[in-house]
Amino acid sequence: MNQNFKKYMIFWLSQSVSQLGSAMTGFALILWVYSQKHSAMTVSLMSFCNYLPYVLVSLFAGVFVDTHKKKNIMLAADSAAACCTLFVLVLFGSGELRIGHIYFINCVIGLANAFQSPASSVAVGLLVPEDKLSNASGMVSFSGSLITVFAPVLAAFFYASGGMNHILVFDLASFAAAFLILVFVIRIPERPVSEKRTASFSEDCREGFRFLLGHRGIWMVIVTMAMLNFFSRLTYENILSPMILARSGGNQFALGLVNAAMGVGGVLGGILVSAGKTPRDCLKAIYVSAGLSFLLGDLIMGVGRDPVLWSFAGFMASFPIPFINAGQNVILYRLVPAQMQGRIFSVRNAIQFSTIPVGILAGGFLADYVFEPFMKGGSSVSDVLRLLTGSGSGSGMAVMFLCTGFLGSLFSFVFFRQKSVRTLKNLLDDH
Repeated sequence: MNQNFKKYMIFWLSQSVSQLGSAMTGFALILWVYSQKHSAMTVSLMSFCNYLPYVLVSLFAGVFVDTHKKKNIMLAADSAAACCTLFVLVLFGSGELRIGHIYFINCVIGLANAFQSPASSVAVGLLVPEDKLSNASGMVSFSGSLITVFAPVLAAFFYASGGMNHILVFDLASFAAAFLILVFVIRIPERPVSEKRTASFSEDCREGFRFLLGHRGIWMVIVTMAMLNFFSRLTYENILSPMILARSGGNQFALGLVNAAMGVGGVLGGILVSAGKTPRDCLKAIYVSAGLSFLLGDLIMGVGRDPVLWSFAGFMASFPIPFINAGQNVILYRLVPAQMQGRIFSVRNAIQFSTIPVGILAGGFLADYVFEPFMKGGSSVSDVLRLLTGSGSGSGMAVMFLCTGFLGSLFSFVFFRQKSVRTLKNLLDDH
């Protein structure tokens, strides 16, 4: 096995444990915030405060990443996040923690992630051989899915037993371990800049956009992924829990079963990708996988009326996601010059994630004020829709899943046939 890939596996494992600690803290804070106000919007604003600075700063962070050592950037960004956890620990222990503090902390973490994420992405390209990039992406998806399954369970267990402090301490300990491994074990090779840079900071920022606009295929992939993120945040990652609880009479076991099925789907997909089971056609891996995720995930979730069918839908929604991520990463690593990857990853993140806060807020609004009241009405359209989704509380949110399932799959399959996307396939074949 390549020595650098062995180092990457150590790096990936240490970062995954650290991310588990962060995810447990994040989930515990959601439980704490909800216990204070019992408001879904209060919880949604936590995500909003995290994503908004992330999106805004990502537009400029790439230039910094390209001109500074990726290892130092990751260490600084992770340290900032750890300081936020320490801040929460002190405030919680003294009984002074407030919801406003959580919003502020999420803004700081979003700011730090705007630098950490592209730096980490570029570091992967520097550590991992090109023929192992899809495997590395699969490993990330695999660990992310495991965290999705176990972080809420572990956090809820410790939180219910009065162990908020234990969660925060574990988060800090996992950060310390990952920090020390990155400092003393992982050496990230830096590609030196061959010529002195004379362009201004703003010109460097515009250079990333010009590169993407000059490569219409890559630009189209990024923009379409932003739209698919919007559809996803409208339903699956926003109103899934309220819908299942509403349609199951508040059955938390049913909700847990569906979340577990989604996690298992992501884990299995990640295992296949990390084992190298990705199609040779990266664009097919992206668009066909996305189309199937919406078609089999959202549509079945909308028409389902029991935990078994909901769990199957959750599995089918999450199983293709690692293939989407791997296909996109391989495209960027192959076609973007190494000295520009920080800028391109940052612009990619800013564009793709810009639709997430909009989708989060729009999904809650549409569920409460549009679709749920509409399905309680007596129009001929709602009568037809009730044949598909059933009636009662949560049926309006089920209709939203039908809408995202149809629109998301149609959007994916149509753009797969676009000329600029097919031209990108020819360019990839040449590489």
